[in-house]
Amino acid sequence: MNKQIYITRKIPEAGLKLLREKGIVFDMGTSKVPPSKKEIIRALKKKPYDGVISFLTDKIDKEIFDACPTAKVFANFSVGFDNFDLEEVKKRNICVSNTPGTSNLAVAEHTIALMLALTTRIIEGDKYMRSGKYEGWDPDLLIGTDLKGKTVGLIGVGAIGTEVAKILHYGFGVNIIYSDISPNPTLEQITGPTRKETVEILREADIVSLHVPLLPSTRHLINKESLATMKKTAFLINTSRGPVVDENALVSALKNGVIRGAAIDVYEFEPKLTRGLTKLPNIILTPHIASARQSARDKMVEIAAKNIISAFETGKVINSVIK
Repeated sequence: MNKQIYITRKIPEAGLKLLREKGIVFDMGTSKVPPSKKEIIRALKKKPYDGVISFLTDKIDKEIFDACPTAKVFANFSVGFDNFDLEEVKKRNICVSNTPGTSNLAVAEHTIALMLALTTRIIEGDKYMRSGKYEGWDPDLLIGTDLKGKTVGLIGVGAIGTEVAKILHYGFGVNIIYSDISPNPTLEQITGPTRKETVEILREADIVSLHVPLLPSTRHLINKESLATMKKTAFLINTSRGPVVDENALVSALKNGVIRGAAIDVYEFEPKLTRGLTKLPNIILTPHIASARQSARDKMVEIAAKNIISAFETGKVINSVIK
């Protein structure tokens, strides 16, 4: 196959092997941090590439497409694809794919881990020990709260939200309520959760966990007004997309005791952090690692490579983001 592609950052060897087997030649970025748009454009202008493997951190828009008009397939190394200007994609008739289903379990487990970290105060305990404050067992030291018996509200119950619900139901016996644009009868048969409006979820849940895509309708879904409706004892979890939460409003809510705590893995202005986030004692911050499992990464790169191969062999990608 006489095709060549550009890969914006290093990908696992499993994907490179699939490309080599099909005779696809590739050049690959070497930066360990997300490359800038200028860097990607400069690289794409060097050759008439037939395709690109991109990452969620790469903003793919008109300027990128103009830099390499020969590239008619872009395989995103990610489940999400909000880094693409889809109107421009449709206008140019470009094939764009993602890697759905590759990180459902990983993100669900990370979500549960964040819930447990909040309820057990395990991060605070670790910091307490490292600072040399521990002087012996104290019945009043870092009192947490049980996860069992809590009401967990899931906003969005796609594949990841459904997996979270299953783990919570079978493992912890929690009361699950959810909101989504449509009912999830399969989930309800397993866990018996109740579908409610988002405003009801925010008002009733002890823990609110976000599992929605980033859309105009979900941007700042969690804001000053919605945070004010939550219980003062409630926790907020976000492993979906950063801009779903108004981080300035979250900082204020945590600082003023509007809610008890939060744990987030994604950020509104990633990789930059909103001023004040790191100063708060009642928030857990993880560096966008919810899907960071070797099994997930291997599956993601396999699907990304297969989408590239399929586009070259059949003219279509397997997992098109344009329906």
